[in-house]
Amino acid sequence: MTAIKENTSNTTSVDIFTIEIIKNALIAIGEEMFIALQRSSKSPIIYESLDYGIGVTDAKGRLISQGNGIPGFIGTLDAGVKNIIKKYDSDQIFPDDVFILNDPYSGGGTHLSDVCMIRPVFYRNTLVAWTANKAHWTEIGGKDPGSYSADATSIYQEGLQFPGIKVFEKGVANQALLDLIEANVRLPDMTLGDLQACAASLKVGEQRFLSVMEKYGRDTTLTAIDKLLDHGDAMVMEKFKTLPKGDFYAEDVIDEDGMGNGPFTVKVKVTITDEVFICDFTGSSEQAPGPINCTMGVLESAAREVFMGVVEPDAPSTDGCFRRLHVRCPEGTVLTAKRPAPVSSYFEAMVCAADVIRKALSPAIPEVLTAGQFGSVCTMNLSGINPSTKEPFLLVEPLVGGWGANNAKDGEKGQFCVGNGETSNIPVEITEERYGVRIERYEFNTSSAGAGQYRGGNGVILEYRILEDGADISSFFGRGITPPWGVDGGQSGSCNYAEVVGADGKVKAKFSRTSRYPLQKGDILRLVTGNGGGWGEPKLRDKKAIAKDILNGFITVQDAKSIYQYNQ
Repeated sequence: MTAIKENTSNTTSVDIFTIEIIKNALIAIGEEMFIALQRSSKSPIIYESLDYGIGVTDAKGRLISQGNGIPGFIGTLDAGVKNIIKKYDSDQIFPDDVFILNDPYSGGGTHLSDVCMIRPVFYRNTLVAWTANKAHWTEIGGKDPGSYSADATSIYQEGLQFPGIKVFEKGVANQALLDLIEANVRLPDMTLGDLQACAASLKVGEQRFLSVMEKYGRDTTLTAIDKLLDHGDAMVMEKFKTLPKGDFYAEDVIDEDGMGNGPFTVKVKVTITDEVFICDFTGSSEQAPGPINCTMGVLESAAREVFMGVVEPDAPSTDGCFRRLHVRCPEGTVLTAKRPAPVSSYFEAMVCAADVIRKALSPAIPEVLTAGQFGSVCTMNLSGINPSTKEPFLLVEPLVGGWGANNAKDGEKGQFCVGNGETSNIPVEITEERYGVRIERYEFNTSSAGAGQYRGGNGVILEYRILEDGADISSFFGRGITPPWGVDGGQSGSCNYAEVVGADGKVKAKFSRTSRYPLQKGDILRLVTGNGGGWGEPKLRDKKAIAKDILNGFITVQDAKSIYQYNQ
């Protein structure tokens, strides 16, 4: 078998104008791939919530372009590609191959529902790049509908595992694997439809990348990519000149793991020098029995997310941007769990890790970072029977909440947690049409929590009316006990929780995490997300801002007097 050739050095001289043109072409490729997946997916969590990431790497697996989506996936696409490169010899990789990977314990894994698909790109028999995506599939099997559970104790309960295998080889589908998937998921049409959509978006990326290479030539394109990566590092180094130097410390907790264990401590020491940015999580709690754990790849993604927000938030994410970032943590912690620890609610550890970095740095760079956000993806799986179609439904949706204030502005209201980035909520009309529920209420949480000179952003209250017996809810709300922190005299925000209210109006249950809680026809499922933390003492808030808050219903007259000392 003839070995595939791979470009190893690029010495062609390329002018800065061509580099800029190729850079923008690569950004456009990521954006077009993103749209292609959105428009062809069968899952609302993909085509409405945008719970996916997409991008292009060079032949070595270095990230060169990424489409909008989940910032928390920023370190997973290139890691997934490098996993495939490590696993397969070059003579085992062919044009039109597509690999599938969701193993949380190898490069690029998060939880089993986030499936990574990867395609090699060949130019005249030479491997020159890879296209990759990672999307949340609504169903991947496992013990619970939606494939993640608040009470899983092992990854083997959480769904199918794809250890970096070929789902297409030389363009031919691995039918045995497709049959296996179909037999092991609750919604096979949706799952297999998403698989095909992911594969199609990779093909779009390949076509567009090759068109760039045809136009500018292989050597020019690859040299431009090398220079783009170097430029990413240069931009970061320029920003380093303005960053505070030294060691910065913080810690926070994950309240519990869904199994009654906790709290779990997350600690960080952030060291910034003239040349490196180190996040050391030594001292964090050991991995949890329940499914809130994440793995090292996820921890690196969390650090990348904050790092880019600090050093160059508007720059395209490339491998070059992260050369100065180093992440350290011993193996076997809640942030670096070992197989077979459950990880289906991994996002709680990921969000906490990112938040604790922000907490360490926000006093030093208050113009960039904020007080504590509502601090959870706040996702839930609602399953049942649609009374109109008599078909089973599965509603998987993350919720919005309040971000923290900073030293110059109020926190953002009704936003997804920072790690979820460009995701969107599912429109009410689609929810009511596709699922066996009716939306009774969707409004801001007007709790007084998060008071300050600058107020924390408001969370929301979302109510579903259950229209048929036999439904159940599994919820994954972090910060159910410990609220988001305030800064410089700002007050803490509020916690996230869910309530079940019976047809008689009485609260039947209240929880932050639960698994398969039964719901009856006529019940109200009330989901409440927290307000972010405030910044500065409430008495210093501008009087005109308080009057506007009262007018808009965000502060009551009584709270204005008692908390803000407002007497007008």
